[in-house]
Amino acid sequence: MTKLNETTIKQVVEGMSTSDGAGVKLKRVLGQPSLQRLDPFLMLDEFGSEEAQDYIAGFPKHPHRGFQTVTYMLNGKMGHKDSVGNEGLIEDGGLQWMNAGKGIIHEEMPKQIAGKMRGFQLWVNLPAIEKMSEPGYQDIPTTNIPELTSDKGSLIRILAGNYHGQEGAVTTQAVKPQFFDFHLVANESLMLATQNTHNGFLYVYEGEVDISGKTLKKGQLGVLDFADQLTLTTTEVARAIFVSGEPINEPVVQYGPFVMNTEEEINQALRDFQQGVLA
Repeated sequence: MTKLNETTIKQVVEGMSTSDGAGVKLKRVLGQPSLQRLDPFLMLDEFGSEEAQDYIAGFPKHPHRGFQTVTYMLNGKMGHKDSVGNEGLIEDGGLQWMNAGKGIIHEEMPKQIAGKMRGFQLWVNLPAIEKMSEPGYQDIPTTNIPELTSDKGSLIRILAGNYHGQEGAVTTQAVKPQFFDFHLVANESLMLATQNTHNGFLYVYEGEVDISGKTLKKGQLGVLDFADQLTLTTTEVARAIFVSGEPINEPVVQYGPFVMNTEEEINQALRDFQQGVLA
């Protein structure tokens, strides 16, 4: 029987405190000096607070072009409205996957004035052939996200991709990443097949997770060196998100909310936005 090679950690990154939107406090994990990009992923933010003043101003209307945004809500309620007529609400455990494509203007605003709000936003790049695609939107309630349970009782939420034969909830993505949320029990040793052509990471948001002898603590992202399988080991309860995907291997030129392949395409996006023809 062929021995499977273990996926390991090649870089550990700490989230950086910042704010975005109209002053929402958050932790930027991917898209900061220590880890600018991880093709095809452009940004990962974790937001989380029980203090309303940290999130209540939300993310008023702003444009995007050339990539996809993924919002995964752990706790709280966030409303979505955009320039192509979509409107929705993400609640505890829900997911929103939006294709900005050739252009969209949207807003993400809290629909609560007190209590805990916590979640993630991930930016996924698009290949050049898809950058001017039609905008799209998929709103997935927590009840529609497939879940599996390990023999020891750990919960695996399959947001996108395929885990042990179970297809994830997302169907609209052009890039086809894997996105899993692990709720790990104590003394777990959980294995998942990985693809050695992928780029990706594991981000621990509660507890600690060991990967091939290296421990990731709460608030740390491990950039993965992919092989055949990844083994997640715990001594205590932990939670982590796993994200991976095929690199696009194309030039990236980014100016704020616009992500294209050339400077001229960025300049065109700015002109389109200024002239009111972005979406």
